[in-house]
Amino acid sequence: MPLLSHLIELRRRLLFSVAAFLVLFFIFIPAAPYVYGFLMEPLYEILRDRPNARMIFTGLPEQFLTEIKIAFFLALAVSTPILLSQIWRFVAPGLYKNERKAFLPFLISTPVLFCSGAALVYYLILPMAWQFFIGFEMPATNDSLAIELEPKVNEYLSLVLLLMFAFGLGFQLPVLLILLAKVGIITADGLAEKRRYAIVGVFIFAAIITPPDVISQIGLAVPLILLYEVSIFAARLIEKKAKKQTSDGEPDGVQDC
Repeated sequence: MPLLSHLIELRRRLLFSVAAFLVLFFIFIPAAPYVYGFLMEPLYEILRDRPNARMIFTGLPEQFLTEIKIAFFLALAVSTPILLSQIWRFVAPGLYKNERKAFLPFLISTPVLFCSGAALVYYLILPMAWQFFIGFEMPATNDSLAIELEPKVNEYLSLVLLLMFAFGLGFQLPVLLILLAKVGIITADGLAEKRRYAIVGVFIFAAIITPPDVISQIGLAVPLILLYEVSIFAARLIEKKAKKQTSDGEPDGVQDC
């Protein structure tokens, strides 16, 4: 195909992805309050026994804009696999058969790992983090007023989305490292030798991208260190497979399309 035809094909697939996002956005707007209730569940489980527990919003459009934000991120999350599939369908015809087999697992594992990170946040990190933050409440005394939690609607959502995005992004570490190992930029031995620096870097990354509390930082750093070890193991398997193909006389990238 000439270059212009490729550009037209790419535009068509991108327009399809944008249209899918817009349709999903308007579909998810009515579901936004229920999704917010789902995201609020970890906090509700902690505060459910308090008679006056509530969430507040201090700006007139705050609740409305919060629901719009929820619909936006829901549509973005659901339409991302559609976008990836369209990109794959555009790129795949130009790849060798072995290249398609090598690239497809990365395409599938990316959203799976992101969802795994978000699930870890919701089911493990949020309950512990909220319990930690609520521990800073103070009862009233003869000399001071009570300090009680009254979470804002938009701030709560922003914090939850930040944590989910941070963990989902961090869980892409093995995808990046394995891809670099597959193209020969890094090796398993090199990853193992740099382990101590990687651990320090992981904790720095967790400290920057998560809220300033020990629970969420450790909750992100520990899984990333484990994923780093998994990446070393996967890199060794890739190197063994490459050596076996070389010994069998099978060069890379020359198979039939």
